[in-house]
Amino acid sequence: MKVCTFCNSIQNPSLKFQSFLLIFSATILICFTESKLQTPPLILPLRTQQIPSGSLPKSPNKLPFHHNVTLTVTVAVGTPPQNVSMVIDTGSELSWLHCNKTRDYNNTFDPTQSTSYSPVPCSSATCTNRTRDLTIPASCDSNKLCHAMLSYADASSSEGNLAADTFYIGSSGIPGLVFGCMDSTFSSNSDEDSKTTGLMGMNRGSLSFVSQMGFSKFSYCISGSDFSGLLLLGDSNFSWITPLNYTPLIQISTPLPYFDRVAYTVQLEGIKVSDKLLPIPKSVFIPDHTGAGQTMVDSGTQFTFLLGPAYTALRTEFLNQTSGILKVSDDPNFVFQGAMDLCYWVPQGQPKLPPLPSVSIMFRGAEMKVSDTRLLYRVPDQAKGNDSLHCFTFGNSDLLGVEAYVIGHHHQQNVWMEFDLRNSRIGLAEVQCDLAGQRFGLTV
Repeated sequence: MKVCTFCNSIQNPSLKFQSFLLIFSATILICFTESKLQTPPLILPLRTQQIPSGSLPKSPNKLPFHHNVTLTVTVAVGTPPQNVSMVIDTGSELSWLHCNKTRDYNNTFDPTQSTSYSPVPCSSATCTNRTRDLTIPASCDSNKLCHAMLSYADASSSEGNLAADTFYIGSSGIPGLVFGCMDSTFSSNSDEDSKTTGLMGMNRGSLSFVSQMGFSKFSYCISGSDFSGLLLLGDSNFSWITPLNYTPLIQISTPLPYFDRVAYTVQLEGIKVSDKLLPIPKSVFIPDHTGAGQTMVDSGTQFTFLLGPAYTALRTEFLNQTSGILKVSDDPNFVFQGAMDLCYWVPQGQPKLPPLPSVSIMFRGAEMKVSDTRLLYRVPDQAKGNDSLHCFTFGNSDLLGVEAYVIGHHHQQNVWMEFDLRNSRIGLAEVQCDLAGQRFGLTV
């Protein structure tokens, strides 16, 4: 999914990146049982677009990389309602819309046409207190309105005023939702970036969509076969699936320069290859006094990235256990996406990959097992003779200058991911996500 974060490469170690966009046909099931609304569940489609390799959009991501799936949902904003297309991002806080009518954007929100639009004064509690997790503090513009600026490590930026308006989810209107009405953006590929109207932030910050709506829980499930899936906002009865194993969210109240306090941070405790526990000291997985070394579960990142010592241990053991099974690429100059330096040549006529050792990511109280096709990713447009190039789907955070462990959505396929905000924990369970959709009566 197309994503955006508020922090630069030092203060927010989250990263987003992409090789090429895939069709992701998903469904969003919204339960308002614990939110401001008391209506029956509503179903909205999530949509994506396929963009050819070589013409990738340069969205305002934290790093100059892109991820492979962009999830968008169409909602309506304002009075009368204007349809907008918003990217759903669990790694961002403030939702925002393009509001600049002077640029040739295909998708914009026009605040002058909404009678319910209300700019946020810089003297308001929203501006002075609820913007505390933004890296760049909110300021006061010449009209005494709350002004927000978002900057990114790839030199992209976006800025505008905070405002409140009515958001329509299905046929129900939610008044007074705060968002950024952005009238100035900078991107090296603004044409592609303008194909969506904005972004819907889903992290733990006070201004995120889930926080403002009062959801105490949300979940998603991504199929490993056809990339269909569902997103569930609110609570539900999960007695029909495998019981969830929970891992607590890590809380650090003291501001630290390398720690993102509103990310979904968990404690990584170990890594196994097959049944072999890697000899990695526990201290490697614990954030240091600067906050560097946190482990974030981020649906806006494609692959998983580990800090140098942990990555090296995993790479070495996986390489040892695949010796004689796969043909290693010996090109020292090729590093996929700047961080994956373990790649293999696989015969293109081979119907499927040979049996591979699984990799288990061990959290406190829960475990995520990565196996089969989720371990190797076929690199587009890379072939040698009759062989295609496949790279290990774990990367080295150090090569990207990222001071964190990041668990990406590629390794969350066929895993029910529950974000339990009330109890400050994340629940995991291996399920067939296409079947999960059917259990909810969805055709995804």
